[in-house]
Amino acid sequence: MKSAGKCSFCGKEVSGSAMTKHLSSCGERIKYNASGSNAEKILLIKAEAGPFWVYFELSSSSKLGDIDQFLRDLWVECCGHLSVFKIGEMDYYSQKLEHGDKTMSIKLDGLLSEGMTFSYEYDFGTTTELEMKCISERNGSVRGIKILSRNGPPEFVCDNCGKPAKEICSMCICEGGDTLFCESCAKKHKCGEDYLLPVVNSPRMGMCGYVG
Repeated sequence: MKSAGKCSFCGKEVSGSAMTKHLSSCGERIKYNASGSNAEKILLIKAEAGPFWVYFELSSSSKLGDIDQFLRDLWVECCGHLSVFKIGEMDYYSQKLEHGDKTMSIKLDGLLSEGMTFSYEYDFGTTTELEMKCISERNGSVRGIKILSRNGPPEFVCDNCGKPAKEICSMCICEGGDTLFCESCAKKHKCGEDYLLPVVNSPRMGMCGYVG
């Protein structure tokens, strides 16, 4: 399933696969970047999982933990689970599990660079996995983390009747079979309402107790 999102600078709707190219040539973004000071290195990063994606910028002086918190707030936080970034041959955890583990307190400068791919995992039981890439670098300034674009809600449909899906079964998503249901079909689903979670704009949809 593909999805599209709007550029936060010009408002144009673009697919996730084409957004990288659009952001590099967007006239409004170019003017925005030129208006700021060239005080520090800014990283443009993409995170994605299936039809869900987001492009965001932050300073290279930020820490890996800042990205972790951003992803938790945007997409994945449900029960305070552990998380990990896998960068090259190294793993960086949200907190130490064993002596010698590296944590997310490390700064991005010198860790991430243009073109580098890496991954992120939240919850080591019902895991949500994200593919990530450092798209580009520029000199400028940014306050906190700035979202440049994010996918709009994908149009999921009921596996039974094809109507817009409103619920997802957290039991069936692990076992295979029909998982997405409209309001009518959800009431008749064999697993019962206790296992139903709302369809939301997040790759964490249907996992653990995530409700968006």
